[in-house]
Amino acid sequence: MNFLRGVMGGPSAGPQPSGADTIQKLCDRVASSTLLDDRRDAVRALKSLSKKYRLEVGIQAMEHLIHVLQTDRSDSEIIGYALDTLYNVISNDLEEEEQEENSAKHVDDLGSQFTEIFIKQQENVTLLLTLVEEFDFHVRWPGVKLLTSLLKQQGPQVQQIILVSPMGVSRLMDLLADSREVIRNDGVLLLQQLTKSNAAIQKIVAFENAFERLLDIITEEGNSDGGIVVEDCLILLQNLLKNNNSNQNFFKEGSYIQRMKPWFEVGDDNCGWSAQKVTNLHLMLQLVRVLVSPTNPPGATSSCQKAMFHCGLLQQLCTILMATGVPADILTETINTVSEVIRGCQTNQDYFASVNAPSNPPRPAIVVLLMSMVNERQPFVLRCAVLYCFQCFLYKNQKGQGEIVSTLLPSTIDGNSVSAGQLLCGGLFSTDSLSNWCAAVALAHALQENATLKEQLLRVQLATSIGNPPVSLLQQCTNILSQGSKVQTRVGLLMLLCTWLSNCSIAVTHFLHNPANVPFLTGQIAENLGEEEQLVQGLCALLLGISIYYNDNSLENYRKEKLKQLIEKRIGRENFIEKLGFISKHELYSRAAQKPQPSFSSPDHMMFDHEFTKLVKELEGVISKAIYKSSEEDKKEEEVKKTLEQHDNIVTHYKKVIREQDQELEELKQRINTLTSQNEQLQATVTQQVSQIQQHKDQYNLLKVQLGKDTQHHNSHGDALQMNGIQTEEVSKLREELEEWKNKHELLQGQLKEKDSVIEKLNSSQLEMGATEQSLQTSRFGGLEHSNELQKELEMLRSQIQLQSAEISKLQMENQKLQVMNTTADPLLGDSGATAATSSELEGRLEQEIKELKSQVKSLSEEKESLKQQLDSSTSTVAILQEKNTKLQRELAESKKEQDDLLVLLADQDQTISAQKMKLKDFGVAVEDEDDTESGDQGDEDEDGDEEEQDENAVVCYHEN
Repeated sequence: MNFLRGVMGGPSAGPQPSGADTIQKLCDRVASSTLLDDRRDAVRALKSLSKKYRLEVGIQAMEHLIHVLQTDRSDSEIIGYALDTLYNVISNDLEEEEQEENSAKHVDDLGSQFTEIFIKQQENVTLLLTLVEEFDFHVRWPGVKLLTSLLKQQGPQVQQIILVSPMGVSRLMDLLADSREVIRNDGVLLLQQLTKSNAAIQKIVAFENAFERLLDIITEEGNSDGGIVVEDCLILLQNLLKNNNSNQNFFKEGSYIQRMKPWFEVGDDNCGWSAQKVTNLHLMLQLVRVLVSPTNPPGATSSCQKAMFHCGLLQQLCTILMATGVPADILTETINTVSEVIRGCQTNQDYFASVNAPSNPPRPAIVVLLMSMVNERQPFVLRCAVLYCFQCFLYKNQKGQGEIVSTLLPSTIDGNSVSAGQLLCGGLFSTDSLSNWCAAVALAHALQENATLKEQLLRVQLATSIGNPPVSLLQQCTNILSQGSKVQTRVGLLMLLCTWLSNCSIAVTHFLHNPANVPFLTGQIAENLGEEEQLVQGLCALLLGISIYYNDNSLENYRKEKLKQLIEKRIGRENFIEKLGFISKHELYSRAAQKPQPSFSSPDHMMFDHEFTKLVKELEGVISKAIYKSSEEDKKEEEVKKTLEQHDNIVTHYKKVIREQDQELEELKQRINTLTSQNEQLQATVTQQVSQIQQHKDQYNLLKVQLGKDTQHHNSHGDALQMNGIQTEEVSKLREELEEWKNKHELLQGQLKEKDSVIEKLNSSQLEMGATEQSLQTSRFGGLEHSNELQKELEMLRSQIQLQSAEISKLQMENQKLQVMNTTADPLLGDSGATAATSSELEGRLEQEIKELKSQVKSLSEEKESLKQQLDSSTSTVAILQEKNTKLQRELAESKKEQDDLLVLLADQDQTISAQKMKLKDFGVAVEDEDDTESGDQGDEDEDGDEEEQDENAVVCYHEN
């Protein structure tokens, strides 16, 4: 310890040791000391010297510090000192003063050299990954910083070591879940360095749930209002997504695009944004652009664009676009972001066309943006962004192209409001060359790959000055071109004309119809001008070549052959081809061909448009060939073109047919999918039912086996001791028999009613017979005797029916008991685990009930037989009575003739009738009381159809007589 006091600056006599000597002594102390405290103090002293004596500590102590990391893992304090010391040696993040002092030592190279020494043994990096897993703050935090510094110095080498290390990346992903913000934030910085330019590590980090964790951190920190932590997370997200199609698809499929919408929620008051908020929002917009970049695969870009529209992200961006008080750089980046979100996506382009600015009166957002583009007072980057937005709006959007061109046509011009077409024309002919160029390029994009609009634009007429006749837009462009304006203006107009005339023979004819155009072009090409004019010469050569290649020979003086002869005489073919090659050789052409977004360092470099470079690349070769072709070859080529056109028409027709068939196939596939799903559901239901049936069968067999043992001891009662399923069938049979008895009972009651009505009619007919002769009275007395006997039979039938009803009621009560027993037996059937004792008790009860039911059914059957016999006897009695009634009717017919003579005897007959009634009452026959008669008619049953007809006929005959 005394040694350490001397080293650390304590008072001592004699000369002070130098820094190198002190470091050497400390290194010896670390290597040789056996006490942990001594080694810890020595390492702490090295840490304090490592910033000032970085080179000496790095050279002498690195090996000892690595040895400490390997051997003293149990002491977190010494491990932390060792890691801090290594970090100070390797890291280049020194203070400015130290950088000035050590500038002669090439500080930037020291970190790289020490890093190379450290990672030479891959075990050192693996050891560092193990230490980063430690939860102790004094170990984990220095380890994270050291690993970050290693990645900064030797990124690819350290990335490769971590990639091949088992669970290397996964260990580092745990840093994002650390509850200590310092470690979590430094973990984000570590992952930034780890994921730079390494697609394999980017994929691993993404699939380790990095998106979810980073988005959670951004939300917790307050989205765009958050601090520098949000900025670090956004940079890491860009590393994971940029130029990584797999991660982009994973981000979209994980519905993480929807979580980006709250980032762009801005209030009404947008004044006073902090610099950090501007930075955060700028990175957020760039992250959106990474997902929809034109350099991504078209399918991935399209799916992300659709997702952004459906989740409302595009709408939110348009809100920022039209908001007031938004900083200029954020507004510019928002315009660029909206541009790429709508580029080539019809749905998004249609939505953008419907957005209106919050002005009075409301104006379309496109018009407001074009006003900024042609305004020379607006910032250059903002004007470029608006042009890019307009280009993206028209990209593969024929509907939008038609709407823009329609604002230029005479029939659609509205004098009360400013339209997009008017703004473009105003910019095209303004005094600002940048406005000329932007308007020309924008109008060229409105005509891109749309021959119909190229023809319609020929109808546009412009009033140049008061009193002069209007001129066409095409003629006005050539007039300005020939006036010798600025190079930028002429380049823009030539690009517009080349785009307009390409693949449009009618436009070529209109251009050639002006006799001044061809001489102007040949004169420009033939002159020997400076480097600035070479670009204009090349574009003039391209325009003249387009006039030859797409010439339909409708103008005699400007046929293809004559134009080529003119070039040969005035310019020379080789010279013409050389001037044509000036375009593709130009440096600005190469820059514009790299990406669609117009990005220029200054307005003077704004010369070429990305889409125009594609057109040049397409036409340069064919124009060169066309210049050297003879007239015969031209004729052959024309024939080939016609053949190709016919072929294209046929192909277009078949494409249409194929498209229709594809739609039909899609519909059929959808129907097949629907039927397949229904079939699967039905199969699942059938399978479930089959399994249930099998389960019931198993339960049935189990109960059958259990109950079979009891049936062996009761063979005499075998029919009663069946399984519950058989008992249920027995009960159902008894129910059917009971219902049959009820039906027969009702039928018998109906038949008895009919018999009672017949008897009542007979009684009434007998009462009216009182006015006949004494012989007739004798016959009536015989009929009354029979009637008395019939009444007795009826009384017997009534009593039997009452007994039968009682029996039926008893059977119903028994049936209810059986139903109750059946419902209690069903759960026993489904419960395969019921005990044998319960089953035996239930079977005994069911056996007894079934025996009683059988005996009751047997007695019922006997009663049924007796009832049938009684009914038969009653039926025979009624038949006899009917025969006698028939005889009485005959006699009544004979006696009607004598009725006039017998009127005198009515009084006597009345007395006789009264006496007869008293006698009938004595016999128990109800003569006058109809209610008694009807109540007594309930017992007559089971009469055949023929007999009923005979009774009715008899009554009819009686009334007629």
